[in-house]
Amino acid sequence: MRPGLIHFGGDDTTGVSVLLLHGLMGRARTWWPVAQWLKRYGSVHALDARGHGRARHTGPWTTEQFTEDIAEVLGELGPSVLIGHSMGGLHAWATAAKHPELVRAVVSEDFAPDQRGRTVETWRGYFDSWPAPFESLAHVREFFGTAGDYFTECVEEREDGYHLIANLEDLYEIAAEWGRRDYWSFVDAIRCPLLIVEGECTAMPEGQQAQVAARVSGAKHLVVPGSAHLPHAEAPEIYRGAVEAFLAGL
Repeated sequence: MRPGLIHFGGDDTTGVSVLLLHGLMGRARTWWPVAQWLKRYGSVHALDARGHGRARHTGPWTTEQFTEDIAEVLGELGPSVLIGHSMGGLHAWATAAKHPELVRAVVSEDFAPDQRGRTVETWRGYFDSWPAPFESLAHVREFFGTAGDYFTECVEEREDGYHLIANLEDLYEIAAEWGRRDYWSFVDAIRCPLLIVEGECTAMPEGQQAQVAARVSGAKHLVVPGSAHLPHAEAPEIYRGAVEAFLAGL
């Protein structure tokens, strides 16, 4: 199995193949809690995106390159349901648009297709404010609060403490693309079933996720009350119910 591709279990001979795609600065293993209940539906894999986790840490850092990485994996796994958070949702849209024969359905969590004008400087100050390094995993959990368990999967221990596995400069370059272009062409090319899960307190441009659902025939859109950017971690029961209902309808 390729570096950064994880098999959480399940059997696709009696169900579907599912590939989980994480968000910026995340990694495949952040999906472990979700994978536990997904396994009843089939074989569940998760992929470290280029520049994250144990995947290659070399560019190019373009949506098209991430899409081709996913398509290569799906060539091995077979047609699959793609479930993506944030950046992973974008990559799921793009893969469904460019390789429709490989994508059975898409669940996209809290990403908007047109963020032109936003710059990485918005993110840079926040990321640079993080402790470097964190003194312990308990320190990571305390710093990130409700998202603490998620971020403990995104760090690795070194001699002086815990550091983010991904390189921040690479992440800035990835995010910079989102401020330069829009992705409506990917959305408009999606022909498979689509579920959009949006956090009620999302920082994404207002109304765009509803527009995505409106532009894809038969798509469903759920706004998760009280959730921000991580509905699957912040409101796991609501997220689970929505995804299970979606999968049951495929």
